[in-house]
Amino acid sequence: MMKRIVLAAGLVLALAACQGENMSTRHLAPIPPATMALMASKGMSQNDPILMRAFKKESEIEVWKRGSNGRYALLKTYPMCRWSGQLGPKTREGDRQAPEGFYTVTPSQMNPNSQLYLSFNLGYPNEYDRAYGRTGSHLMVHGSCSSQGCFAMTDEAISEVYALAREAFASGQRGFQFQSYPFRMTAENLARHRLDPNIAFWRNLKEGSDYFEIAKDEPRVSVANQQYAFSGDASVMAAVAQKRQTDDQQVTALAANGVQPVKLVYADGGQHESFRQALYGDAGQGGSLAVDASARKRLGDISRPEALAAGPQEVVLTANRKPRGASAPMAYASQRSGAAPQAGTASEPAAQAVDSQGPSVFGRMRSFFGG
Repeated sequence: MMKRIVLAAGLVLALAACQGENMSTRHLAPIPPATMALMASKGMSQNDPILMRAFKKESEIEVWKRGSNGRYALLKTYPMCRWSGQLGPKTREGDRQAPEGFYTVTPSQMNPNSQLYLSFNLGYPNEYDRAYGRTGSHLMVHGSCSSQGCFAMTDEAISEVYALAREAFASGQRGFQFQSYPFRMTAENLARHRLDPNIAFWRNLKEGSDYFEIAKDEPRVSVANQQYAFSGDASVMAAVAQKRQTDDQQVTALAANGVQPVKLVYADGGQHESFRQALYGDAGQGGSLAVDASARKRLGDISRPEALAAGPQEVVLTANRKPRGASAPMAYASQRSGAAPQAGTASEPAAQAVDSQGPSVFGRMRSFFGG
């Protein structure tokens, strides 16, 4: 034991020598008292294992805690300040896409000296991504409000999430599951996005989501025949199969009752409505695109702010997946009441300046549908 302590102390001193006297200690910040009180009110401990889920369209990241009964319960939902790209998986280096899929975050993926306050690496590409030859690196959840393929939460929020992960690791958790989705995997969302080219992939992700929703436990994840394969308790797997059948019937009924297929076209990703209102007010309804100075000071660098102001364009599709017409920019999906902004994101390894120019929404639509 003494030998391990000496070795650990030596490693800390060596790192300090390399980093100089300015080595950050922000990664040691305690879990805020309000969150500790919230955990106590829910019968949770800072030592309990965690699991995270991200939803692009809703721009939210959830942190769940596993209790003594082996089931996870929702601790807190954090609004995302920024994610980039479109709904859909990341496929290649430089495509600005944030990953979708099932990832595992281990202690070695935590970055206490991130240039984006604090961060952790999602582990992209995972086995599934590699099966498709996908490329990319340094895909993170981090502070700031800038993204080139990452999930940005703001410095305050990443500090809290980082502390939750740190304490779970210190108590013996070897890695936590990070589930990343395009949207909440409801029958309504699947009906609306039923003609999207990614629908088969999203239905595959839904199997894992359904397992978690039913069992409140993480599914065991593997890859077989270039598909995610999920396994776990036999009774839960049977319930997942039944839920899939029920939801498929509901999707069919929604389509028959006139729910139109759509595609959301983003100028470049999105952010939680609470941040958009703080930054731009009613810019999407013809107001100023100028970013509020106090909000910019609080959030720091904001990548491509002009791409965020109006929200995504909702395009109604015909049966052959061609646009029937585009509505005005849609309002961001309504969020849970009382969810206060807590953090933002950008991409690693460094917060680089991002070209503020880029294809217009019309140009993006042309690239998606041809013409």
